[in-house]
Amino acid sequence: MTTYVLTAIGNDRPGLVAALASAVDEHGGNWVDSQLALLAGKFAGIVQVDLPDDGVEDFLVALAALEDEVGLQVEASAAEPAAAADGAPSRALRLHLLGQDRTGMVREVTTALRSQGATIDGLRSWTREAPEGGGMLFEAEAELRLPGDRDEADVRDALETIAQELMVDLELDADD
Repeated sequence: MTTYVLTAIGNDRPGLVAALASAVDEHGGNWVDSQLALLAGKFAGIVQVDLPDDGVEDFLVALAALEDEVGLQVEASAAEPAAAADGAPSRALRLHLLGQDRTGMVREVTTALRSQGATIDGLRSWTREAPEGGGMLFEAEAELRLPGDRDEADVRDALETIAQELMVDLELDADD
């Protein structure tokens, strides 16, 4: 078996996911994991699939045909074998941020996380109108991984400094 990560994008319309799933299934593949979204009228997705080694070439040809068939551009990247764990423990954390929308928020928060050695395993963000005409709010949720040799309190301090500068509510909790 060979593992591929697919990235897909196209103008939203019914049947895009079905066409991609059919291509995977028709070539003996297994749909392992995915994250799919509609953003600004575009369908965008990332999918992990496992394929039998003897079906990979035909599968890649089928993916290229999806652009003409349904308007879905798909790029396939062979996954690297998982790196051997170095034995160092890590802790999972969950981050939630809410505040007035402004440019640079994601950059500042992710820079603070990087300075503490945190890895972002998942990030979802969105904007919405504040109640009673208070402008736009920016909200984000992230799943983080902190190396075992890093102190959660230091991460919290770094984020609280950013929260004060950005005037946002920021929560950091252990992801049980």
